[in-house]
Amino acid sequence: MPDPTAPVPSDGLPPVARAELDGALAVPDFLATAGTLTLAERRLIVDQALVLLEGNYVHRPLKEAMHAINPVHRLRLLRTQLMRQTTATMGPEWPFHREMISIFMSMRDLHTNYLLPRPFAGKVAYLPFVLEKATESGADHYLVTRKVAGFTAPGFERGAEVTHWNGMPIAKAVELNGLRMAGSNRPASLARGLDSLTIRPLSMQLAPEEDWIAVTYVALDGTTAEARVAWEVVENLPPMTDADSVTTAATAAAFDLDADERARANKLIYLPEVVQLESEQSDGRLESPQAVGDADLETTMPSVFRARTVTTQHGTFGQIRIFTFAVPDPVAFRDEFVRLIGLLPQNGLIVDVRGNGGGHLHASEFTLQTLTPREITPEPVQFIATPLNLSLCRRHKDGTEGIDLGPWFPSMDQAIEIGATFSSAYPITPAAGANALGQTYHGPAVLITDARCYSATDFFAAGWADHEIGPILGVDDCTGAGGANVWTHQLLLQLLGDRASEPGSPYAQLPKGTNMRVSIRRGLRVGALSGTPVEDLGVCPTVRHAMTRADVLDGNVDLLNAAGGLLAGLPARRLEVSASAAGGGLAIEVSTAGLNRVDLYVDGRPVGSPDVGDTPVTVTAPGVGSGAVVLARGFDDGALVASRRVVA
Repeated sequence: MPDPTAPVPSDGLPPVARAELDGALAVPDFLATAGTLTLAERRLIVDQALVLLEGNYVHRPLKEAMHAINPVHRLRLLRTQLMRQTTATMGPEWPFHREMISIFMSMRDLHTNYLLPRPFAGKVAYLPFVLEKATESGADHYLVTRKVAGFTAPGFERGAEVTHWNGMPIAKAVELNGLRMAGSNRPASLARGLDSLTIRPLSMQLAPEEDWIAVTYVALDGTTAEARVAWEVVENLPPMTDADSVTTAATAAAFDLDADERARANKLIYLPEVVQLESEQSDGRLESPQAVGDADLETTMPSVFRARTVTTQHGTFGQIRIFTFAVPDPVAFRDEFVRLIGLLPQNGLIVDVRGNGGGHLHASEFTLQTLTPREITPEPVQFIATPLNLSLCRRHKDGTEGIDLGPWFPSMDQAIEIGATFSSAYPITPAAGANALGQTYHGPAVLITDARCYSATDFFAAGWADHEIGPILGVDDCTGAGGANVWTHQLLLQLLGDRASEPGSPYAQLPKGTNMRVSIRRGLRVGALSGTPVEDLGVCPTVRHAMTRADVLDGNVDLLNAAGGLLAGLPARRLEVSASAAGGGLAIEVSTAGLNRVDLYVDGRPVGSPDVGDTPVTVTAPGVGSGAVVLARGFDDGALVASRRVVA
């Protein structure tokens, strides 16, 4: 790394600073290894993209209408251009990738992506710092909040404010960069424009045009300075789940791959202690729980959860961050969530999903039940009615090959006949799993969201709102608005076969690690907004909070105070139930707060409905032995407000 005190070069500009991780390459050195696709391989990639968009893509009618685009026609034009080319005239590879990325990005769908081949796949380009936006007196400020160890520039420290990017005002640079991304709405576009200024997963984005950037900033002492900072390219951490195999985790996937890649890159660059811990395990869980960062509680999933007690101006409450739903085991995810919130204060819970790009739909929808007495209705999803999707449903209607598409098959078969646009809607998440445990936390809860929340996190936020779990405190005007189940091209090929060996299949193996993803089934809201799509609409908060300087530099202090204020205005309830053998039956003791009636059921049959108060109440269920399931449903003035399920 150059010495920041070294003499300024003769051109009057500061030296180019580098901050390399092990194995990092400068952009020119990395690009020297790229460019091996043949003309035939490029044509094959375009053909397979047409198969996905014409035969599988569930949002195509919506996207073409809302954004006035025609991605299928653009692909056909590109195919025509490629057919006119020869090996001698086909030109370099990067314009082909740029056009493919542009076509897919035009749909503003972070589920539907063109994924570049080797050497881009699995790589990430980064600058050695992170910027976050803070708002003060209506003006936005872009502050340095993280910096790679060892990177130095005069006065470029945490809290320094960046004002210009390559000579352009930073707000304009963020907005223009966001236009190249696939955000479904303006807040999502701006959020992703800011994120990709400093971290770019190269499986989905072209390598930076610049070898280095010039950043103008105001140091903590008020002086203005400029630094030239080099881009570096490094191998990213691997994903936690395999999206290309026929597994429940893959077929129930709903996540923003760009955000997932960026989150893993942030962990690689800024959280080496977590990387070291996770290097000792392979299933997303540590053998020994650890507390990482500012967490109070140890967890076996430090990349997934951070739980702590926070003191606000309105009281002391629990806070749990959920960084991702991308886990291989949704039940283990749910159970760890339950364990952690059970150790936090029971008078109020802040569930913070900012920046969560989604993951396993079961994990997100299994978790909702733990915070509400209501029965959870998972979001239903639909296929677009095409002959290709009908073939998929027919092939897997019996559920004998790792996925059951039987519920969708009859309506899909009929839809083709009558000209309907979509199949009927059925949930991916099993209702039994979404209600297997029931409510475990009885205090009030508030959800914190931002425009980076996407996919399974959109489903989670929608379920939170639709089941009226509590208020939603939004850092942005809405979530990222990703309302679909996403499958990869490789997964589709596994489900229907390669056209070389399976007559009738249009799918073919893609070259050199190329892949694609497509929104295969769209999600619909339940409850008061039943039938409303999540895609492009997202979930709006009940209360809006603009992040402040104190938030981004001092542990979200103002945001947590706002959440604490919402919790303080809500009733805190308690419902404890125990059951023990007594006189040939079962003695059920109920202890409550904030309730005035509890209805009791044993194995689904009512056994009592006592009035309750501050004193414990016991109800006897004669003729009931151990192993019975006791369900208590608590009411306040006739409204169901709490429930608890225990096994005797």
